[in-house]
Amino acid sequence: MLGRHLGAIHKRRMVAQSEHSTRGLSGMFRALSHRNFRLFWTGAFLSNTGTWMQAVAQGLLVYHLTSSPFWLGLDAFMSTAPGLVLTLLAGVYADLVDRRRLLLFTQIGAGLSALTLAVLVLTGVVQVWMILVLSFITGCCFAIAGPSYQAITIDLVEREDLANAIALNSTQFQFSRVVGPALAGVAIKFFGIAGCFFANTISFIAVIVSLMMVRFDQKKTFPPAHSVKDKQAVWQDLIEGLRYVRRRRRVFMLLMIAGMTSLFGAPYLSMIPVYAKDVFHMDESGNSLLMGVSGAGAFIGALVLAYLGNFKYKGWSVLSGAFVFALCLIGFAYSTRLIVSLAFIFGMGFAIVCCVAVINTLLQQLVTDEMRGRVMSMFILSFIGTMPIGSLIAGAAAERFGAPRTLATGGLIIAAFVAIVALRNKRLRELH
Repeated sequence: MLGRHLGAIHKRRMVAQSEHSTRGLSGMFRALSHRNFRLFWTGAFLSNTGTWMQAVAQGLLVYHLTSSPFWLGLDAFMSTAPGLVLTLLAGVYADLVDRRRLLLFTQIGAGLSALTLAVLVLTGVVQVWMILVLSFITGCCFAIAGPSYQAITIDLVEREDLANAIALNSTQFQFSRVVGPALAGVAIKFFGIAGCFFANTISFIAVIVSLMMVRFDQKKTFPPAHSVKDKQAVWQDLIEGLRYVRRRRRVFMLLMIAGMTSLFGAPYLSMIPVYAKDVFHMDESGNSLLMGVSGAGAFIGALVLAYLGNFKYKGWSVLSGAFVFALCLIGFAYSTRLIVSLAFIFGMGFAIVCCVAVINTLLQQLVTDEMRGRVMSMFILSFIGTMPIGSLIAGAAAERFGAPRTLATGGLIIAAFVAIVALRNKRLRELH
Protein backbone atom coordinates (compact mmCIF):
# COMPACT_ATOMS: atom_id res chain seq x y z
CA MET A 1 0.00 0.00 0.00
CA LEU A 2 2.79 2.38 0.95
CA GLY A 3 4.60 1.65 -2.31
CA ARG A 4 1.39 2.18 -4.26
CA HIS A 5 0.80 5.50 -2.40
CA LEU A 6 4.36 6.72 -3.07
CA GLY A 7 3.99 5.73 -6.70
CA ALA A 8 0.80 7.78 -7.00
CA ILE A 9 2.53 10.81 -5.45
CA HIS A 10 5.48 10.45 -7.83
CA LYS A 11 3.11 10.19 -10.81
CA ARG A 12 1.23 13.34 -9.76
CA ARG A 13 4.53 15.22 -9.42
CA MET A 14 5.63 14.10 -12.87
CA VAL A 15 2.31 15.22 -14.38
CA ALA A 16 2.55 18.57 -12.59
CA GLN A 17 6.11 19.11 -13.81
CA SER A 18 5.09 18.20 -17.35
CA GLU A 19 2.16 20.64 -17.25
CA HIS A 20 4.42 23.38 -15.83
CA SER A 21 6.97 22.80 -18.60
CA THR A 22 4.26 22.91 -21.26
CA ARG A 23 2.81 26.12 -19.84
CA GLY A 24 6.30 27.63 -19.73
CA LEU A 25 6.99 26.84 -23.38
CA SER A 26 3.58 28.02 -24.55
CA GLY A 27 3.81 31.13 -22.36
CA MET A 28 7.13 31.88 -23.99
CA PHE A 29 5.26 32.90 -27.16
CA ARG A 30 1.93 34.00 -25.68
CA ALA A 31 2.14 37.57 -27.06
CA LEU A 32 2.05 36.04 -30.56
CA SER A 33 -1.50 34.89 -29.84
CA HIS A 34 -2.54 38.50 -30.50
CA ARG A 35 -3.16 38.89 -34.25
CA ASN A 36 -1.96 42.48 -34.43
CA PHE A 37 1.29 41.75 -32.63
CA ARG A 38 1.87 38.62 -34.74
CA LEU A 39 1.55 40.60 -37.98
CA PHE A 40 3.76 43.41 -36.76
CA TRP A 41 6.35 40.97 -35.37
CA THR A 42 6.60 39.10 -38.69
CA GLY A 43 6.96 42.24 -40.78
CA ALA A 44 9.56 43.67 -38.42
CA PHE A 45 11.59 40.45 -38.50
CA LEU A 46 11.74 40.37 -42.30
CA SER A 47 12.62 44.06 -42.44
CA ASN A 48 15.32 43.77 -39.77
CA THR A 49 16.83 40.79 -41.60
CA GLY A 50 17.24 42.97 -44.67
CA THR A 51 18.68 45.78 -42.56
CA TRP A 52 21.37 43.47 -41.14
CA MET A 53 22.17 42.22 -44.65
CA GLN A 54 22.80 45.82 -45.65
CA ALA A 55 24.83 46.51 -42.49
CA VAL A 56 27.25 43.68 -43.32
CA ALA A 57 27.55 44.67 -46.98
CA GLN A 58 27.88 48.37 -46.25
CA GLY A 59 30.70 47.84 -43.75
CA LEU A 60 32.57 45.75 -46.29
CA LEU A 61 31.95 48.32 -49.02
CA VAL A 62 33.22 51.25 -46.94
CA TYR A 63 36.32 49.34 -45.81
CA HIS A 64 36.97 48.20 -49.38
CA LEU A 65 36.81 51.79 -50.64
CA THR A 66 38.89 53.37 -47.85
CA SER A 67 40.80 50.66 -45.87
CA SER A 68 40.30 52.95 -42.86
CA PRO A 69 38.70 52.30 -39.44
CA PHE A 70 37.97 56.03 -39.26
CA TRP A 71 35.67 55.89 -42.28
CA LEU A 72 33.88 52.90 -40.78
CA GLY A 73 33.30 54.93 -37.64
CA LEU A 74 32.19 57.95 -39.67
CA ASP A 75 29.67 55.85 -41.60
CA ALA A 76 28.27 54.53 -38.32
CA PHE A 77 28.16 58.13 -37.06
CA MET A 78 26.21 59.34 -40.08
CA SER A 79 23.65 56.55 -39.79
CA THR A 80 22.92 57.21 -36.12
CA ALA A 81 23.70 60.94 -35.70
CA PRO A 82 20.14 62.03 -36.66
CA GLY A 83 18.98 60.34 -33.48
CA LEU A 84 20.79 62.97 -31.43
CA VAL A 85 18.53 65.69 -32.84
CA LEU A 86 15.34 63.96 -33.94
CA THR A 87 14.66 61.23 -31.39
CA LEU A 88 13.33 63.41 -28.57
CA LEU A 89 11.10 65.38 -30.93
CA ALA A 90 9.92 62.14 -32.51
CA GLY A 91 9.01 60.93 -29.01
CA VAL A 92 6.76 63.94 -28.51
CA TYR A 93 5.05 63.34 -31.84
CA ALA A 94 4.64 59.66 -30.98
CA ASP A 95 2.35 60.83 -28.18
CA LEU A 96 0.44 63.21 -30.48
CA VAL A 97 0.02 61.71 -33.96
CA ASP A 98 -1.07 58.48 -35.63
CA ARG A 99 1.87 56.17 -34.99
CA ARG A 100 1.03 53.86 -37.89
CA ARG A 101 1.20 56.66 -40.46
CA LEU A 102 4.47 57.86 -38.99
CA LEU A 103 5.94 54.35 -39.24
CA LEU A 104 4.69 53.88 -42.81
CA PHE A 105 6.24 57.17 -43.92
CA THR A 106 9.64 56.37 -42.43
CA GLN A 107 9.78 52.78 -43.72
CA ILE A 108 9.07 53.96 -47.27
CA GLY A 109 11.86 56.53 -46.95
CA ALA A 110 14.38 53.98 -45.66
CA GLY A 111 13.43 51.55 -48.43
CA LEU A 112 14.04 54.17 -51.11
CA SER A 113 17.44 54.94 -49.57
CA ALA A 114 18.44 51.26 -49.76
CA LEU A 115 17.25 51.09 -53.38
CA THR A 116 19.33 54.14 -54.30
CA LEU A 117 22.48 52.59 -52.82
CA ALA A 118 21.81 49.34 -54.68
CA VAL A 119 21.59 51.18 -58.00
CA LEU A 120 24.76 53.19 -57.28
CA VAL A 121 26.73 50.01 -56.55
CA LEU A 122 25.27 48.12 -59.51
CA THR A 123 26.19 50.91 -61.93
CA GLY A 124 29.71 51.18 -60.47
CA VAL A 125 29.55 54.89 -59.64
CA VAL A 126 29.35 54.61 -55.85
CA GLN A 127 31.73 56.74 -53.78
CA VAL A 128 32.16 56.87 -50.04
CA TRP A 129 30.52 60.30 -49.71
CA MET A 130 27.38 58.93 -51.37
CA ILE A 131 27.24 56.13 -48.81
CA LEU A 132 27.54 58.67 -45.99
CA VAL A 133 24.69 60.79 -47.36
CA LEU A 134 22.39 57.78 -47.73
CA SER A 135 23.36 56.57 -44.25
CA PHE A 136 22.29 59.95 -42.91
CA ILE A 137 18.93 59.80 -44.72
CA THR A 138 18.27 56.28 -43.44
CA GLY A 139 19.30 57.40 -39.96
CA CYS A 140 16.72 60.20 -40.09
CA CYS A 141 13.99 57.70 -40.98
CA PHE A 142 14.96 55.33 -38.16
CA ALA A 143 15.27 58.17 -35.63
CA ILE A 144 11.76 59.40 -36.41
CA ALA A 145 10.32 55.88 -36.36
CA GLY A 146 12.05 54.63 -33.21
CA PRO A 147 9.83 56.06 -30.44
CA SER A 148 6.63 55.10 -32.27
CA TYR A 149 7.98 51.59 -32.83
CA GLN A 150 8.67 51.19 -29.10
CA ALA A 151 5.51 52.91 -27.86
CA ILE A 152 3.18 51.06 -30.24
CA THR A 153 3.95 47.67 -28.68
CA ILE A 154 1.55 48.23 -25.80
CA ASP A 155 -1.20 48.98 -28.36
CA LEU A 156 -0.81 45.50 -29.86
CA VAL A 157 -1.14 43.30 -26.74
CA GLU A 158 -2.82 43.24 -23.36
CA ARG A 159 -0.84 44.91 -20.58
CA GLU A 160 -0.12 41.59 -18.82
CA ASP A 161 1.59 40.37 -22.01
CA LEU A 162 3.75 43.48 -22.42
CA ALA A 163 6.94 42.00 -20.93
CA ASN A 164 6.61 38.94 -23.16
CA ALA A 165 5.92 41.11 -26.22
CA ILE A 166 9.03 43.21 -25.57
CA ALA A 167 11.12 40.06 -25.12
CA LEU A 168 9.73 38.59 -28.36
CA ASN A 169 10.41 41.86 -30.18
CA SER A 170 13.98 41.60 -28.97
CA THR A 171 14.03 37.95 -30.07
CA GLN A 172 13.02 38.74 -33.64
CA PHE A 173 15.53 41.58 -33.82
CA GLN A 174 18.35 39.43 -32.50
CA PHE A 175 17.39 36.44 -34.66
CA SER A 176 17.55 38.76 -37.65
CA ARG A 177 21.15 39.48 -36.57
CA VAL A 178 21.86 35.78 -37.09
CA VAL A 179 19.89 35.29 -40.30
CA GLY A 180 20.80 38.62 -41.91
CA PRO A 181 24.61 38.25 -41.89
CA ALA A 182 24.31 34.61 -42.99
CA LEU A 183 22.11 35.59 -45.94
CA ALA A 184 24.43 38.50 -46.67
CA GLY A 185 27.35 36.10 -47.10
CA VAL A 186 25.32 34.03 -49.57
CA ALA A 187 23.99 37.09 -51.40
CA ILE A 188 27.46 38.64 -51.77
CA LYS A 189 28.87 35.38 -53.14
CA PHE A 190 26.19 34.92 -55.80
CA PHE A 191 24.88 38.44 -56.50
CA GLY A 192 27.57 40.81 -55.23
CA ILE A 193 27.26 43.53 -52.61
CA ALA A 194 24.42 45.22 -54.50
CA GLY A 195 22.31 42.10 -53.91
CA CYS A 196 22.20 42.85 -50.18
CA PHE A 197 20.94 46.37 -50.80
CA PHE A 198 18.23 45.14 -53.18
CA ALA A 199 17.21 42.52 -50.60
CA ASN A 200 16.89 45.22 -47.94
CA THR A 201 14.71 47.28 -50.27
CA ILE A 202 12.34 44.33 -50.69
CA SER A 203 12.34 43.63 -46.96
CA PHE A 204 10.83 47.04 -46.20
CA ILE A 205 7.75 46.01 -48.18
CA ALA A 206 7.07 43.33 -45.55
CA VAL A 207 6.82 45.75 -42.65
CA ILE A 208 4.78 48.22 -44.73
CA VAL A 209 2.25 45.49 -45.61
CA SER A 210 2.06 44.30 -42.00
CA LEU A 211 1.39 47.83 -40.76
CA MET A 212 -1.43 48.20 -43.29
CA MET A 213 -2.98 44.89 -42.15
CA VAL A 214 -2.88 45.60 -38.41
CA ARG A 215 -6.21 46.72 -36.92
CA PHE A 216 -5.23 49.49 -34.54
CA ASP A 217 -7.42 51.02 -31.87
CA GLN A 218 -7.56 54.60 -33.09
CA LYS A 219 -7.99 55.86 -29.52
CA LYS A 220 -4.55 54.45 -28.73
CA THR A 221 -2.59 55.19 -31.89
CA PHE A 222 -4.09 58.66 -32.41
CA PRO A 223 -5.32 60.05 -29.07
CA PRO A 224 -8.14 62.53 -29.74
CA ALA A 225 -7.45 64.43 -26.52
CA HIS A 226 -4.54 66.29 -28.09
CA SER A 227 -5.58 69.50 -29.83
CA VAL A 228 -3.82 71.50 -32.54
CA LYS A 229 -2.60 73.82 -29.82
CA ASP A 230 -0.94 70.85 -28.11
CA LYS A 231 0.93 69.95 -31.29
CA GLN A 232 2.26 73.50 -31.55
CA ALA A 233 3.66 73.25 -28.02
CA VAL A 234 6.19 70.56 -28.88
CA TRP A 235 9.03 72.14 -26.96
CA GLN A 236 6.92 72.49 -23.81
CA ASP A 237 5.99 68.82 -24.07
CA LEU A 238 9.64 67.91 -24.55
CA ILE A 239 10.71 69.89 -21.48
CA GLU A 240 7.91 68.28 -19.50
CA GLY A 241 9.24 64.85 -20.48
CA LEU A 242 12.79 65.76 -19.42
CA ARG A 243 11.54 66.99 -16.05
CA TYR A 244 9.52 63.82 -15.63
CA VAL A 245 12.64 61.68 -16.04
CA ARG A 246 14.76 63.92 -13.82
CA ARG A 247 12.29 63.52 -10.95
CA ARG A 248 12.38 59.72 -11.20
CA ARG A 249 15.83 58.51 -10.20
CA ARG A 250 15.35 54.88 -11.20
CA VAL A 251 14.17 55.85 -14.69
CA PHE A 252 17.10 58.24 -15.01
CA MET A 253 19.67 55.64 -13.93
CA LEU A 254 18.27 53.04 -16.33
CA LEU A 255 18.70 55.53 -19.16
CA MET A 256 22.25 56.27 -17.99
CA ILE A 257 23.19 52.58 -18.02
CA ALA A 258 21.81 52.20 -21.55
CA GLY A 259 23.72 55.30 -22.66
CA MET A 260 27.08 54.36 -21.16
CA THR A 261 26.87 50.80 -22.47
CA SER A 262 26.13 52.04 -25.97
CA LEU A 263 28.60 54.93 -25.99
CA PHE A 264 31.61 52.84 -25.00
CA GLY A 265 30.49 49.36 -26.08
CA ALA A 266 28.46 49.52 -29.29
CA PRO A 267 31.40 50.70 -31.48
CA TYR A 268 32.65 47.10 -31.52
CA LEU A 269 30.10 46.46 -34.28
CA SER A 270 31.71 49.02 -36.58
CA MET A 271 35.16 47.54 -35.83
CA ILE A 272 34.20 43.99 -36.89
CA PRO A 273 35.48 44.44 -40.48
CA VAL A 274 38.86 45.44 -39.00
CA TYR A 275 39.05 42.26 -36.91
CA ALA A 276 37.84 40.04 -39.75
CA LYS A 277 40.39 41.35 -42.25
CA ASP A 278 43.41 42.46 -40.20
CA VAL A 279 43.32 40.18 -37.12
CA PHE A 280 41.86 36.92 -38.45
CA HIS A 281 42.83 37.47 -42.12
CA MET A 282 39.44 36.33 -43.41
CA ASP A 283 37.42 37.34 -46.45
CA GLU A 284 33.80 38.56 -46.50
CA SER A 285 32.68 35.35 -44.79
CA GLY A 286 34.64 36.32 -41.66
CA ASN A 287 32.68 39.53 -41.31
CA SER A 288 29.40 37.61 -41.62
CA LEU A 289 30.59 34.99 -39.12
CA LEU A 290 31.48 37.51 -36.41
CA MET A 291 28.26 39.47 -36.90
CA GLY A 292 26.21 36.27 -36.97
CA VAL A 293 27.70 34.84 -33.76
CA SER A 294 27.09 38.14 -31.97
CA GLY A 295 23.49 37.96 -33.15
CA ALA A 296 23.23 34.32 -32.05
CA GLY A 297 24.23 35.24 -28.51
CA ALA A 298 21.69 38.05 -28.47
CA PHE A 299 19.01 35.73 -29.88
CA ILE A 300 19.58 33.13 -27.16
CA GLY A 301 19.47 35.87 -24.54
CA ALA A 302 16.18 37.15 -25.91
CA LEU A 303 14.73 33.62 -25.92
CA VAL A 304 15.72 33.19 -22.27
CA LEU A 305 13.98 36.46 -21.38
CA ALA A 306 10.86 35.42 -23.32
CA TYR A 307 10.80 32.11 -21.44
CA LEU A 308 11.23 33.79 -18.05
CA GLY A 309 8.48 36.30 -18.78
CA ASN A 310 7.74 38.72 -15.94
CA PHE A 311 10.55 37.44 -13.71
CA LYS A 312 11.92 38.93 -10.49
CA TYR A 313 15.29 40.63 -10.04
CA LYS A 314 15.10 42.69 -13.22
CA GLY A 315 17.38 45.29 -11.66
CA TRP A 316 20.09 42.70 -11.13
CA SER A 317 19.62 41.48 -14.70
CA VAL A 318 20.32 44.97 -16.02
CA LEU A 319 23.43 45.47 -13.88
CA SER A 320 24.91 42.01 -14.34
CA GLY A 321 24.17 42.06 -18.08
CA ALA A 322 26.03 45.34 -18.55
CA PHE A 323 28.97 44.15 -16.42
CA VAL A 324 29.35 40.82 -18.24
CA PHE A 325 29.12 42.65 -21.57
CA ALA A 326 32.02 44.87 -20.49
CA LEU A 327 34.18 41.89 -19.48
CA CYS A 328 33.49 40.08 -22.76
CA LEU A 329 34.30 43.26 -24.69
CA ILE A 330 37.71 43.45 -23.00
CA GLY A 331 38.35 39.78 -23.76
CA PHE A 332 37.31 40.15 -27.40
CA ALA A 333 39.48 43.24 -27.83
CA TYR A 334 42.73 41.41 -27.12
CA SER A 335 41.90 37.90 -28.34
CA THR A 336 43.78 36.75 -31.44
CA ARG A 337 42.34 33.23 -31.61
CA LEU A 338 39.14 32.96 -33.63
CA ILE A 339 37.38 30.37 -31.44
CA VAL A 340 38.04 32.43 -28.29
CA SER A 341 36.88 35.61 -29.98
CA LEU A 342 33.68 33.90 -31.10
CA ALA A 343 32.99 32.86 -27.51
CA PHE A 344 33.51 36.43 -26.28
CA ILE A 345 31.38 37.99 -29.00
CA PHE A 346 28.62 35.44 -28.32
CA GLY A 347 28.74 36.45 -24.65
CA MET A 348 28.53 40.12 -25.58
CA GLY A 349 25.39 39.52 -27.60
CA PHE A 350 23.79 37.49 -24.81
CA ALA A 351 24.67 39.96 -22.06
CA ILE A 352 23.64 43.14 -23.84
CA VAL A 353 20.15 41.77 -24.48
CA CYS A 354 19.76 40.76 -20.84
CA CYS A 355 20.58 44.37 -20.03
CA VAL A 356 18.85 46.48 -22.67
CA ALA A 357 15.66 44.44 -23.22
CA VAL A 358 15.02 44.43 -19.48
CA ILE A 359 15.63 48.20 -19.33
CA ASN A 360 12.97 48.53 -22.03
CA THR A 361 10.51 46.45 -20.00
CA LEU A 362 11.19 48.33 -16.76
CA LEU A 363 10.75 51.71 -18.42
CA GLN A 364 7.42 50.67 -19.94
CA GLN A 365 6.26 49.52 -16.51
CA LEU A 366 7.53 52.54 -14.57
CA VAL A 367 6.18 55.39 -16.72
CA THR A 368 2.65 56.67 -17.25
CA ASP A 369 0.80 56.20 -20.54
CA GLU A 370 0.85 59.90 -21.46
CA MET A 371 4.64 60.02 -21.04
CA ARG A 372 5.46 56.70 -22.71
CA GLY A 373 6.42 58.05 -26.13
CA ARG A 374 8.69 60.72 -24.67
CA VAL A 375 10.41 58.39 -22.22
CA MET A 376 10.92 55.74 -24.89
CA SER A 377 12.43 58.39 -27.15
CA MET A 378 14.92 59.15 -24.37
CA PHE A 379 15.65 55.44 -24.11
CA ILE A 380 16.35 55.28 -27.84
CA LEU A 381 18.44 58.45 -27.61
CA SER A 382 20.47 57.06 -24.72
CA PHE A 383 21.10 53.69 -26.36
CA ILE A 384 21.07 54.38 -30.09
CA GLY A 385 21.63 58.14 -30.14
CA THR A 386 24.96 57.78 -28.33
CA MET A 387 26.22 55.30 -30.92
CA PRO A 388 27.33 57.97 -33.42
CA ILE A 389 29.47 59.70 -30.82
CA GLY A 390 30.96 56.41 -29.68
CA SER A 391 31.56 55.20 -33.23
CA LEU A 392 33.22 58.45 -34.28
CA ILE A 393 35.49 58.50 -31.21
CA ALA A 394 36.27 54.79 -31.55
CA GLY A 395 37.07 55.13 -35.25
CA ALA A 396 39.51 58.00 -34.62
CA ALA A 397 41.04 56.25 -31.59
CA ALA A 398 41.43 52.95 -33.47
CA GLU A 399 43.21 54.80 -36.27
CA ARG A 400 45.80 56.07 -33.79
CA PHE A 401 45.97 53.50 -30.98
CA GLY A 402 44.57 50.39 -32.66
CA ALA A 403 41.18 48.69 -32.37
CA PRO A 404 42.11 46.36 -29.44
CA ARG A 405 43.19 49.15 -27.09
CA THR A 406 40.19 51.28 -28.07
CA LEU A 407 37.60 48.56 -27.39
CA ALA A 408 39.28 47.41 -24.16
CA THR A 409 39.25 50.95 -22.79
CA GLY A 410 35.54 51.18 -23.51
CA GLY A 411 34.96 47.91 -21.66
CA LEU A 412 36.87 49.13 -18.60
CA ILE A 413 34.83 52.35 -18.47
CA ILE A 414 31.54 50.44 -18.66
CA ALA A 415 32.58 47.96 -15.96
CA ALA A 416 33.66 50.73 -13.58
CA PHE A 417 30.46 52.72 -14.13
CA VAL A 418 28.16 49.73 -13.60
CA ALA A 419 30.01 48.71 -10.43
CA ILE A 420 29.57 52.20 -8.94
CA VAL A 421 25.87 52.31 -9.88
CA ALA A 422 25.25 48.84 -8.39
CA LEU A 423 26.88 49.77 -5.09
CA ARG A 424 25.09 53.12 -4.71
CA ASN A 425 21.54 52.34 -5.90
CA LYS A 426 19.74 49.78 -3.76
CA ARG A 427 16.30 50.62 -5.19
CA LEU A 428 17.61 50.01 -8.69
CA ARG A 429 19.07 46.63 -7.70
CA GLU A 430 15.74 45.59 -6.20
CA LEU A 431 13.59 46.48 -9.21
CA HIS A 432 11.20 43.67 -10.18
